[in-house]
Amino acid sequence: MSGELIIRAVRRGDYDQWLPLWDGYNAFYGRSGPTALAPEITATTWRRFFDAYEPVHALVAESDGRLLGLTHYLFHRSTTAIAPLCYLQDLFTSEAARGKGVGRALINGVYDAARMAGSPRVYWQTHETNVVAQELYDKVAERSGFIVYRKAI
Repeated sequence: MSGELIIRAVRRGDYDQWLPLWDGYNAFYGRSGPTALAPEITATTWRRFFDAYEPVHALVAESDGRLLGLTHYLFHRSTTAIAPLCYLQDLFTSEAARGKGVGRALINGVYDAARMAGSPRVYWQTHETNVVAQELYDKVAERSGFIVYRKAI
């Protein structure tokens, strides 16, 4: 990463650089090979970023014309706030970009987007084994103490 780091909204022309980052993110969480996401999910996710009626958004980190990372976030209503909350759903940086401030810059980009939308809070979750990411998260946010439960339906 020799040039300036730019955090910006994803563009349609970014697909060929976004896709390997998306695939890397999914592989990190065990969604590859036989457990890979269906191609329709990736295609729908990509289309949502450009649909004004969707609450799903994407930022990318760029340096010297190369995408180094991505983050996806969405706004949703809550029973505990009037303004929509911001959920940072996905965050991933290329192996070469790790430890260079790219993840922090992407999180800050989501913070900026949330502020502009009038959202009172940004929150996210990570797997308990993702201790490297937690080192960063502990510096840029506070742990809520909540435990996530889920059931496939």
